[in-house]
Amino acid sequence: MTSAPDIRALGPALRRWRALNRVKQTTVATELGVSQTTISRWENLEQVPEPRDVRRLMRLIAATPTASSDLALIELVSTAATPMHLVCDLTHRLIAASPRRLASWRVGVGELVGTSLWRFASQGIRAGEEALASRGWYEPVAPDVTVETERVSFPELTIDAGRIRYSRMPLANGGFARLVRADVCHA
Repeated sequence: MTSAPDIRALGPALRRWRALNRVKQTTVATELGVSQTTISRWENLEQVPEPRDVRRLMRLIAATPTASSDLALIELVSTAATPMHLVCDLTHRLIAASPRRLASWRVGVGELVGTSLWRFASQGIRAGEEALASRGWYEPVAPDVTVETERVSFPELTIDAGRIRYSRMPLANGGFARLVRADVCHA
């Protein structure tokens, strides 16, 4: 199960994706089977997409790292000496994880890459997700955000209690990735 994206994020994300990919509103409208006016209203936050359209928008604008700069980011995360991982900001799909992050997981990265990590979110992480909009996360230049989490354990991995810092990173295709780093405090 994935988290529902913050609807306020979809309109601006769609506008950014279109601009970076030089795609007109009419092209997206035709692809999604809606009017150009509907696309404009979504982008300007004047209308909320139906759940079916939300899923289709997410498939369209989700983080898909393919450019050399995106692949370099994945390599940096995959070889980092500190515990961190990279997920799609909209879908929470795992893109990459550092060896130190993988050391605390009981499954290999291959079992989780491409799947949503949302099912492992603690209550603290879920509360932090709900507060992202009020903390400026969806602004054109997003600040880093820190959330508090409690310890939760799953057969696949454990999240230790502590502070988690998110950094929002634009990808070449117009999508966003979220770099997740933790400062663990043992309680």
